[in-house]
Formats: sequence, structure tokens, C-alpha cells
Amino acid sequence: MTTAQSASAATATALPKNILVVGSGGREHALVKAILASPSAPRVLAAPGNAGIAAEAACHPVAADDIPGLVALAQRERVDFVVVGPEVPLALGLVDALAAVNIPAYGPRADGARLEASKIHTKEILQKYKIPTAPAAAFDDPAAAIAYLRARPAPIVVKADGLAAGKGVVVAATRAEAEAAVHKLLPAGPSKIENRKSKILIEDCLSGEETSLLVIVSGRDYYTLPTSQDHKRVGDGDTGPNTGGMGTYSPADIVTPALLARIDRDIVRPSVNAIADEGIDFRGTLFIGIMLTPGGPQVLEYNTRFGDPETQVVLPRLDTDLLALLWAAARGSLPAAAAVRIRPEHALCVVIASQGYPEKFPKNIPLRLPAALPPGVHIHHAGTARDAAGRLVTAGGRVLGVTALAPTLREAADRAYAACEQITCETKYYRRDIGARALNRAG
Repeated sequence: MTTAQSASAATATALPKNILVVGSGGREHALVKAILASPSAPRVLAAPGNAGIAAEAACHPVAADDIPGLVALAQRERVDFVVVGPEVPLALGLVDALAAVNIPAYGPRADGARLEASKIHTKEILQKYKIPTAPAAAFDDPAAAIAYLRARPAPIVVKADGLAAGKGVVVAATRAEAEAAVHKLLPAGPSKIENRKSKILIEDCLSGEETSLLVIVSGRDYYTLPTSQDHKRVGDGDTGPNTGGMGTYSPADIVTPALLARIDRDIVRPSVNAIADEGIDFRGTLFIGIMLTPGGPQVLEYNTRFGDPETQVVLPRLDTDLLALLWAAARGSLPAAAAVRIRPEHALCVVIASQGYPEKFPKNIPLRLPAALPPGVHIHHAGTARDAAGRLVTAGGRVLGVTALAPTLREAADRAYAACEQITCETKYYRRDIGARALNRAG
């Protein structure tokens, strides 16, 4: 047992006992696994969960966007603490509703969740506080947007303002492609989260490599979890449309200690302070997407929850009690960074998707998992369910996340891909090059 785990065990009686994890994806499965590993031996529930989560925690069929239903479930089950996984319930005010009945939660209230629910709102804050980011302009009129596009160089980025499950961003190689994106992303009618006309953000395209930072924030205090690098495009070699994420690895080798210190100074600390200066009492995960440009790191986006699939590689490397860390953040008492231990292993996650994702894809396709997994390999369920006969079947675009830990990234990749080969599903699809840039640099 590590020093951090010993400290957690000593304070286990102070931790909540009944935990509700909201959501149904791979991120939530990783959260459930990590919380169940707490020395405090908590009881964990999930809503709605998935087939993999159901094997480890009691699942309740309450949708993640059913705010009254989730509050009622938490009250009925005498839940002490709620950990919110996805962005939609945060944006809809789940944490606010729980606070109204005195149930603490990890995740921002609706005002903090707006940093993800509106890309335009985030861009305004970045510009106001002079945090490095690409030049951009917001539009609700297609004609004005296209006029702006024609005055900017391609490639250029077109983003839906609201929540789009990681698929509302088009990196247009040509102006024609950008104009098509404007017409696709700027429909008439109100958005789902806010009753207002749809808007888009048009942003200069930044070049370089991306990295993802998951920052546990409690007011002006924060702790940055290990770096990772996501693979957004659906195809090998970063081709095809953007997805919610096809795989990731940690640590991101390109983020050296010196670069991480610069990111902390120029981006993380200014971001945490800017949010607090805006009057937002943020207690949750600030996910900062960063492009490492030749001119320095710049912010691509804020998300207000753990990333998916970043969580599946970051949490397995955490050698401390996640429940204690989240509970402390929610209560405004984050421990010193020295109290958090990180395992030295590399982690790599390959997402197994349904053929056709992120567009049209089949569901209810039988899945068969290997009876035994290679050492250090975990399978996180995302879009899975049980059919009427009790068989494991696909239930979403991203189906599984196969995560491997190993002393080197090459070994982690070999272990993860060996496990992927053992999974049987007639519609399975996955990228074959997760971690390729780092592996090529390593030689």
C-alpha cells in the first residue's frame, strides 16, 4: 500500500459510502472501477450504466438527461455523493438540482458547465483573459458566416456552439468544405441545452499535435492529472471525420516537464483564475484541449467533465484513492499535489467501434469477449447491453475501450491490440495506429 493509499485508508470513515455514477459510457465504467477500488469499500450505483458496469455495480434505468429522475433515485437510494460523467446532465443543471436537496456532487453547476455547452462562451472568456487561443468569430447567420470564411485562409475550423458529443467540429481543408459545414451546423430552431437560436464558431486552424489535460478543480485550487493524447479522427493516419475519440495514450511524451510548466503558467492557472473571476464556483473536472503549435501551446476547447477515452488511460495510472480526491474537490479541500501518486507505467486505450461510426451504424450485434486477458489489460464497456436472451450486444457507436498498462508504450500497445484481436464482433472496427506518433519518436 502506498503512502497516499494509507492516508486514504486512515480517513476512510470520513468518505461517503453510497456513490451514484451518472452515465453509460467507457468513461463511467472507468470511474466505477476506480471508485470501487477505494479502501473505504463504497457501495456504487450507476444510472443508466451499461452491460459492463452492471457486472460490477447496481444499474438503474434512469437516463442521464432525466434530472428529476436522477434526483429521485439519489434520494430513494440514500446516495451520499454523486459523480457526474457526461456533459449533458451537467449543462441541464443536475448538480444544481442535487444541491437543492443537499446531496453533494462532483461536477460543475450549470454556470460552470456552460464552458462546454457553449464554445462561443468559452472563446469569449479565453479572449477576455488573454489565454492563448486561435482567432475566431461567432455567427448565427449563414450568409455572414460564409462572407467571413471567404476572407480567411483554408484550412479553417467550423464548430457547432452547443454540445455535439465530440462530433460538432469540422476541420475544413477548403473553403467549399467549410461552407458545407456552415449549412450543416447552422440549422434553424433552438438548441437542446439553451432555448436560443443555433450559432457556430469559425476559428483559424491551428497546426501541431494535440494533448489533453484533465484538471481537478475546486474553486481556485487544482490538481492536473497525467497528460494524454487523444485520436479524434475515425481512420488511421488521422483521416476521416472527427469522432468522440478512437483511442488515447498516457503520458503524452511530447509534453516535456518544461512544456508542462509553461502550459500550467500560461493556460491552466489563468483558466482556473478566469473561471473564478467570472463568479463561477467550479468544482469538477476542467478538461483543456491544447494544440502544441510552433508558436507555443494554445487552447482548443474547454470541457467540463472527464474525457472519454482519456479517462480510461489516466485513471488506471492513478495510484491514490480517486474517491477521496473527488470528495475533497467537491468539498473545497483539495490535498497538496504531493499527496497524489501516479504509477510510472504507460497506458494505451484502443476504442472498438461499430462499423460506420460516427455516422450510421448497426446495433444489437452479438459480442464475445476473451475468457482471459493479457496482463495489465482492462476492457471498459461503452455502448454495450444485454439482449432479451442475455447475450452481450452492441448498443452504440463506440462499443468498448481496451486499455493496457505496461512498462513501455510499445508493450502497452502490443497488449491492447492483442486483446482487440481476441474480441469477436462482426461489425467491430478500430484504428490500428493509436500512439503511432509517440512510438515512431521512440524508435
